[in-house]
Amino acid sequence: MSTFQQPDPRDRPARLTVGVVGAGRVGPALAAALQLAGHRPVAVSGVSDASVRRAAQLLPDVPLVTPAQVMERSDLVLLTVPDDALPGLVEGLAETGAVRPGQLLVHTSGRYGARVLDPALRAGALPLALHPAMTFTGTAVDVQRLVGCSFGVTAPQELRLAAEALVIEMGGEPEWIAEENRPLYHAALALGANHLVTLVAESMELLRAAGVEAPDRMLGPLLGAALDNALRSGDAALTGPVARGDAGTVAAHVAELRKHAPGTVPGYLAMARATADRALAHGLLKPELAEDLLGVLANGATLPDDGSDR
Repeated sequence: MSTFQQPDPRDRPARLTVGVVGAGRVGPALAAALQLAGHRPVAVSGVSDASVRRAAQLLPDVPLVTPAQVMERSDLVLLTVPDDALPGLVEGLAETGAVRPGQLLVHTSGRYGARVLDPALRAGALPLALHPAMTFTGTAVDVQRLVGCSFGVTAPQELRLAAEALVIEMGGEPEWIAEENRPLYHAALALGANHLVTLVAESMELLRAAGVEAPDRMLGPLLGAALDNALRSGDAALTGPVARGDAGTVAAHVAELRKHAPGTVPGYLAMARATADRALAHGLLKPELAEDLLGVLANGATLPDDGSDR
């Protein structure tokens, strides 16, 4: 009988010392994943109480220090700060001499490619953009969710293999994104994931207002099936009153929303128009039904009167 056991990562020699600048929800999780691959986190910077707690949970015994000290101690530095703060951070690190030649500098912004790291590149750093296409909670579950997660990878050609290797070590799947396509790539992810949270939260609020005691339990199977169908079939998965051309039902929806949740009306109308356009383009919405529907969406609730009895 075989007694082979998977070697403990702690028994392997560490290959890179890892530092994190910005202990938000992303940085500590990526550093913890790299630790499982045999690398050694040595320093973290963070200022808020939440950052301190996250670092303590995911990277216990790793000292909390200044960004300059993180740079000094680390072979690989993860810059995990908000998108708008990233350019200024990179410029500041380069101008103060904190960047060391040969140092791997990784940012996790979806918006930017490797070019935002040019100031550090001129100082001798090796620039990598590795963006995990995942939502983070700031807890240990994030490390598990990295397994099979796609990463948007952008780096100079000569560093492409290194970038992809790091992603694979974290359990992810590298997806090469051209520098000029990063903003579009990030917009697509925000549209699909961030806006989904808003839609689901609004839907649960409306169901509670309608008397549903457990809206999460009601929506779970429905949304799971809808997501699965959409990923499998795209626009062919469209269902519901807009795709069917039920103008009267849509008008009733908008009227109720105006009474009970007027703040949701602009979003409902915008999504309904987009759904109608896609349903028309793919032959799901019959043109003869589309006129009344589009009239409702244009008028915001009132079903157009064409003089006929309905």
